[in-house]
Amino acid sequence: MKVILNRDVPNLGEEGDICEVARGYARNYLIPRNMVLMHNRQNVAIIEGRRAAIEQRKTQKRKDASSIKERIENEELSIRMAAGERGKLFGSVTTATIVDELEKLGISVERRRLEIADGTIKSVGIHTVRVRLYGDEEAILTVRVESETPEREQPAASAEPVAAAGEPQVTGGDAAAAAEADIEAPVTADQADAPAAVNAPGEADADSDARRDESAT
Repeated sequence: MKVILNRDVPNLGEEGDICEVARGYARNYLIPRNMVLMHNRQNVAIIEGRRAAIEQRKTQKRKDASSIKERIENEELSIRMAAGERGKLFGSVTTATIVDELEKLGISVERRRLEIADGTIKSVGIHTVRVRLYGDEEAILTVRVESETPEREQPAASAEPVAAAGEPQVTGGDAAAAAEADIEAPVTADQADAPAAVNAPGEADADSDARRDESAT
């Protein structure tokens, strides 16, 4: 079925274009939404009466597309996401993500105009995204994806020494008692100078004879 586009329609064309569509698609979707007019002499005349205004709008669209292209290609979009050790994202960067980031820069682009090579970005690094603007005008957007995953925390060093294998571990009050037992009593100056006690020869013989007499009785 031949129709005249009453406005720009994605995947069909621009306002004023004449194109062929399925009859059911036209009657059930396009015509009820005033997106197209049936192609007949009356509607052709209506569109021709609007032709000057239509061309003026097209000229403005081309200017806007050129300006947006320049802005996009002068930007490097930076996105931080959680990622694993090998750079694989926990999630992905989608066209919706990119549209939101562009909005923060004051650049308005429809999601359907963005093309990501694999549908989404799933790894850290520098990626390019194609942005279809007006007509044949396209822009290449550079997207830098960086990891925001914090470094793993190292376990805190133990404040107490670890007992060697096979040795009982002493803790708390037992440890304090053991420490006190290991400390020798201080030696006085008199004790250090005194000679060790030695039995006289006669005393040793007397003791030996006494023990023999006791055993004999």
